Amino acid sequence: MMIVSPNQLTMLRMALVPFLAVCLVYNKIGTAILIFLIAGITDMLDGLIARHYGQQTTLGVFLDPIADKLLLATSFTLLSMQSLNLAVRIPLWLTISVISRDVLLVLGVLVFNLTIGNKSFPPSLLGKSTTVVQLLLIMMILVSNYIGEAVVLIDVVTYATLILTVSSGTHYMIQGMRIGSLDDDK
Repeated sequence: MMIVSPNQLTMLRMALVPFLAVCLVYNKIGTAILIFLIAGITDMLDGLIARHYGQQTTLGVFLDPIADKLLLATSFTLLSMQSLNLAVRIPLWLTISVISRDVLLVLGVLVFNLTIGNKSFPPSLLGKSTTVVQLLLIMMILVSNYIGEAVVLIDVVTYATLILTVSSGTHYMIQGMRIGSLDDDK
């Protein structure tokens, strides 16, 4: 018997985002870390439950990446703002790169679905790796702000995030162009 469905966990993750934002704005970093951890756990659990119990749904396939993008975009944006007086911030150039990639991906999927028809774009290993490293960087920035100084390897993870973000964005664009050209050949 399931107490909670994967879609409910995904919606909980989405509902946590405003609370995370408020904690960051009011410099409640310890609480922000807790909320971010809960969001991460719900992300892991919703996928495990959906696969293990065969509860994968069309709604879940749609909502899960939206919840991820909402959490990431909010975190990157707020953690790069100078006005929040954080001890350690995400560089603005990285935030712009991450959000630009996500906007381009969403627009690409929208264009495909409007012009070619409903196409499924499952996340690639590179895309999943990018999300993991982005989440790791956010956690490192949160912990750095909690302790008041940058944690070890934060610069390495920052540049790894940039490299993976650009690489996965390029990979998805190439995939999209291949799918589009295959559809043109029909």
